[in-house]
Amino acid sequence: MTALGVITARGGSKGIPRKNLASVLGKPLLAYTAEVALAARRLSRVILTTDDEEIASVGRQYGLEVPFLRPAELARDNTPSLPVLQHAVRWMEGRGAHFDAICLLEPTTPMRRPSDIDACIDLLEHSGADSVASVLPVPHNYNPHWVYFRGADGSLKLSTGETAPIPRRQELPDAFHREGSIYVVRRDVLIEGNSLYGGRLAGYPMDPAESITIDEPNDLNRFEQLLEARLVKL
Repeated sequence: MTALGVITARGGSKGIPRKNLASVLGKPLLAYTAEVALAARRLSRVILTTDDEEIASVGRQYGLEVPFLRPAELARDNTPSLPVLQHAVRWMEGRGAHFDAICLLEPTTPMRRPSDIDACIDLLEHSGADSVASVLPVPHNYNPHWVYFRGADGSLKLSTGETAPIPRRQELPDAFHREGSIYVVRRDVLIEGNSLYGGRLAGYPMDPAESITIDEPNDLNRFEQLLEARLVKL
C-alpha cells in the first residue's frame, strides 16, 4: 500500500495568530509534524498544502514538498478537510502521482510519533477498513450510555436512545472519541466515495497523557511541557 502524507496548514487562524508558525522550543509548530511525517516509513511522499507563501517557505526548509499553493476558497475558517484533501490528490494525480491511501496530518495535533503513523497505515492495509483515525478513550462518566440530550420539551433522553442507563460502570462498553492527529483513508473512499471515513472506520488508540490540540496560547505552553517530559524519558 502506497500512502501520501498531506499536511494541512493554512495562513489564517483566530485563537493564535499565525498559529502554524508559532515558536515552540525554538522551532515553528509546523516543524514538529513535518519531522515526524518525514520519519514515518509507510509514507511514500509528504506534501504540504497551504495558501500562505511564508508557511510554504518554512515547510520547504523542513523538507516538505510544496507542489502548489492552495486556492483561497479552500482556506477559509469553515473549510472542511475533505475538499482540501481531494484537491491535493487530484492535483498530484494530474501530474502522474497515484497512491492507495491518503494520510491527513494537521500541525495543531503535534504529539504523534512516526511509529503511530506507520501503525495506522498498517491497520488500514490489513484490517480491510475504509479508514483509520487516531482515538482516545471516553471517560466512563461521559460514556454515551450515561449522556443525556435535552429535548424541545425540556425532558432528558439518553444519547443511545435507550430508556434507562446501564446501571454499573463495569458494564459500560468502551467508547472512544477522535484524537485528531492521524487520519488515513483509502484513495477511492476519499475521491469516489466523497468521504474521509467511508462505511467502516477503525480506531488507533493514542496515549491520553501525550495528546494535545493547539487551539489557544496556553496550549503552546502545555505542548512545550509535554515535549520536555518526553525528552526526559529518552
